[in-house]
Amino acid sequence: MIKHYFSSLLSLTLSLVCMFAITTADANTVTAVRIWPADVYTRITIEAEKPIVYKMTVLKDPERVVVDVEDIDLNTVIKALGEKVSDSDPYIAKIRVANFKPKVVRLVVDLKAEVKPTIFTLAPAGDYKHRLVLDIYPIKDPLMAMLDQHDNTQPAVDATATKNNATAVTTAPLTDVPAITVANNTAPDEKVEQVVKPAANTANVVEATPPVTQAVVAPPTATQPVTTAASASKEVTENKPTTKGLRLITIAIDAGHGGEDPGAMGATGSHEKEITLAIAKKLKAKLDEDPNMRGVLTRDGDYFIPLHMRVIKARKLQADLFISIHADAFTNPAARGSSVFALSEKGATSASARYLAKKENESDLIGGVSLNVKDPVLARTLLDLSQTATINDSLKLGKAVLGNIGEINKLHKNHVEQAGFAVLKSPDIPSILVETAFISNPDEERRLNDEAYQDKLVASIVAGVKKYFSTNPALAKTKLALD
Repeated sequence: MIKHYFSSLLSLTLSLVCMFAITTADANTVTAVRIWPADVYTRITIEAEKPIVYKMTVLKDPERVVVDVEDIDLNTVIKALGEKVSDSDPYIAKIRVANFKPKVVRLVVDLKAEVKPTIFTLAPAGDYKHRLVLDIYPIKDPLMAMLDQHDNTQPAVDATATKNNATAVTTAPLTDVPAITVANNTAPDEKVEQVVKPAANTANVVEATPPVTQAVVAPPTATQPVTTAASASKEVTENKPTTKGLRLITIAIDAGHGGEDPGAMGATGSHEKEITLAIAKKLKAKLDEDPNMRGVLTRDGDYFIPLHMRVIKARKLQADLFISIHADAFTNPAARGSSVFALSEKGATSASARYLAKKENESDLIGGVSLNVKDPVLARTLLDLSQTATINDSLKLGKAVLGNIGEINKLHKNHVEQAGFAVLKSPDIPSILVETAFISNPDEERRLNDEAYQDKLVASIVAGVKKYFSTNPALAKTKLALD
């Protein structure tokens, strides 16, 4: 009897030990946290070894977003999230991190204004593991506000939306947040219900679809990483022709990659996203020197813009041309030279063009795009459209630009190549993708980081744009500004 009793007790003890070991082993581990602040939106990324299970709630008075991350340890990595908040962040005042209950870590994002958050998970891609992404969008997109002011010819700029420079704090007790009543998500990719708790006893569901963002118009000498609606509107007002009904030729300039998506890495550690942004800003400044033209940037800082949103931005600004700036890479460091690409509806013109388009189109997987966000405007715009005329104009533009780039750098191919680049799929804007050089080539990487070479490269692109317009007048929607 006693022997049987001790045998049962031993079995129960071993079972409890095994259960504890399994529970401990099942706990997820956060390996990295990142914050990408920008005037367009701020992104918070949590990276972990396993798929992340979460709940989100939006609270009012004061404005907060609360995220409970389940089956996770409160380690030093996730504790440091609050320290990464910048004073200049347009939307986040501070982030607090603490245990809400065993194996549940609560993040409280204190906000500077009412926002429109969206949250989603990403499967491993590139060098990243499983990711939880929280995007904080403004209720009214700053660039949409700028465009509304521009369209209505209102010179006054609303300057009331000044940002509160609150100081970020580290881990603190979260006693001011009530228990969350949002239904559990049973799978990482399942849509999360978001509940708003206003001061009154009513509850509203927050739509998770982010607003359509507009192209960033950044001044050539900007020193801050974000573009405010006021500064963007000011530039449009200053560049606006005085003759009624006339406007400048608009060139949309797309700096490839950004934020979570670093792009290719150079032989000595340079990131493509940084080089493309530097060249894009110089290209904008050079175009702005011409009284008949202006450049607009799809991004003016280190944040990610989905590929289709870059197309939409250019169309919203009625751009006359779209130029996407990139830096090529290959496994063989000896590969070198510049290239220009246009869209193809019938397949790539070469194996290398097909490979490059596939690699560039994977940018959304690495940069992070919510698959739950459906954009009807994009569907109507990009599907079932014949782009033959636009592609022909793109080839003419590409030929003019490639010829001028060939005067300052060796060409990888001496003709414009074509492939199915997602970022070039505007149905009504001639669009090209410029691979400035091979960042994987040590010599060309050095040149890409050299400001003097960047200036020569920019000058050659502008010369190509002007050559294109000399034989292909701007579309009817555009008239040259009068002196």
